[in-house]
Amino acid sequence: MAYLQPADYPNYGLPAGTTADWITAATALINSYCRRPDLNVIQYTERLRLSSGSQTARLSYLPLAALGTAATPIVSIEGRYGRPRRGEVPFEPLLEVATAFSLPGQWTAIDANTVDWDANTGEITLPWNLLGLPYNEVAVTYTAGLAAIGDDVKTACAQIVRNAQSTPALNASRARIDTMQMQYFSSSLVDETVQAWLRPYVANRLG
Repeated sequence: MAYLQPADYPNYGLPAGTTADWITAATALINSYCRRPDLNVIQYTERLRLSSGSQTARLSYLPLAALGTAATPIVSIEGRYGRPRRGEVPFEPLLEVATAFSLPGQWTAIDANTVDWDANTGEITLPWNLLGLPYNEVAVTYTAGLAAIGDDVKTACAQIVRNAQSTPALNASRARIDTMQMQYFSSSLVDETVQAWLRPYVANRLG
């Protein structure tokens, strides 16, 4: 969905006659820059490795946002036990018990309501399992995005359109602005000001 509607144009410095193709192309450019399919709340799935001894991980898409009446943005989560090196388990017989039941390397479901999360940083903290063994990997399905598109994104969208209209190669009499052409000029259209507005929504660790 486009990040600016016709009723928004005057509030963000665009002429009322701005055609929808400019807004659609600018919206696509924002999504490409942020390395995500959309800034609205949608569902993502990630598989993350945990550092030794850590019970925390950081999700890539922000901000985390629960859908509807859900109490948590975590839809489902599984953890996999690693085979710890000697000295990493505080009570060595636990490793023997875990090995006897073939736990290392196995995926196990984690109650999403027991996972602590921070909406703005994307950091999640896992609960300790009954044996006190650490997970070395998690697979998380979660929801993230903006429940309502804010002024920062709308302003960025309008600025991209103004930048495009002031670029000679793009400012031509055409019924449609080609998205690939916009992408070609992305380095000049997404200027430093636009980048600052979009920085909170750029996906982490994906490039």
